[in-house]
Amino acid sequence: MRWCIVVSMLVMSFVSVQAADSTSATQVPTYTADGKLLFPANYREWIFLTSGVDMSYSPNPMAMGHPMFDNVFVNPDAYRAFLQTGTWPDKTMLVLEVRKAGDKASINKSGHFQTPELTGREVHVRDDSRFEGKWAFFGFDTDEPSKMVPKEAACYSCHQAHGAVDTTFVQFYPTLIGIAKDKGTLSTNYLNDEKALATGQKEGKH
Repeated sequence: MRWCIVVSMLVMSFVSVQAADSTSATQVPTYTADGKLLFPANYREWIFLTSGVDMSYSPNPMAMGHPMFDNVFVNPDAYRAFLQTGTWPDKTMLVLEVRKAGDKASINKSGHFQTPELTGREVHVRDDSRFEGKWAFFGFDTDEPSKMVPKEAACYSCHQAHGAVDTTFVQFYPTLIGIAKDKGTLSTNYLNDEKALATGQKEGKH
């Protein structure tokens, strides 16, 4: 799920870090009167799902100029529901943060590590009664409430076409993809993608 940040590069931005508790009340999406989403400041106390390095869903990715890590977190209530059902409940919030990668610091001699420098954050929200199609994206360039990313953005169609579970990229969440498989909740589109990939790899060996 590298979402709009790598699908369309629409929401790359700098944000500030806030502090909050991790009670159930802080896990529910909260909006202003004009429909903007409040950023879930305590997301780093949530469940960590995965990390990727320089991932791109395009055959011609935009040059970043430096390596990047991305991390995905989900609110604990939604995580526990997924473990039971293999899909996401109403009020799920998935947070993507993108950080610059470093290579020269302290005793490090090779490879990359994540730096404190954030280059973007995005929230993927399921709110059945609020959004057409149930899901919406919000990009945060500050800690101020954010407007929904327009439905015309490429992230929506990409997630609809390729998301493994309910338009989300569970295929990149190593602790959850097996659960979805066992529960029978993998999408037809994802299964078709996997079949096409396997066919292409097989043909490439001849």
